[in-house]
Amino acid sequence: MERLPYIDQHARSVAANRDRAWKALLKVVCKDPNDPSKAPTGFVLDAAEEPGRLALRGRHWFSRYALVFELDEQGPSRTLVRARSWAEFPGLHGKIYRALVIGTGGHKIVVRDMLRRIAAAA
Repeated sequence: MERLPYIDQHARSVAANRDRAWKALLKVVCKDPNDPSKAPTGFVLDAAEEPGRLALRGRHWFSRYALVFELDEQGPSRTLVRARSWAEFPGLHGKIYRALVIGTGGHKIVVRDMLRRIAAAA
């Protein structure tokens, strides 16, 4: 992963072992839950280390970004799923885009909703 400025981290404890949490992560995040390379629109797969880490990255005119999910076992049937974000927003248009995405709290809402859906799918 290229070095980008850190944005934030969100986490949720999931009532499932790491294998089940991994499958739920792929079901929610990837277009094809059997193939992590089928990343969501706007992302490409950077790394898939089953069942512990899924790293996605992307870029467009206003930003370069990365979203990394890490799964840590908390016990035999509990997993902590963390989502960490990094992004760079170059230029004036990037600053405006950052204000719209990060400044409004929209990014936080979307990431927390993904974690909620992963927990429900597990």
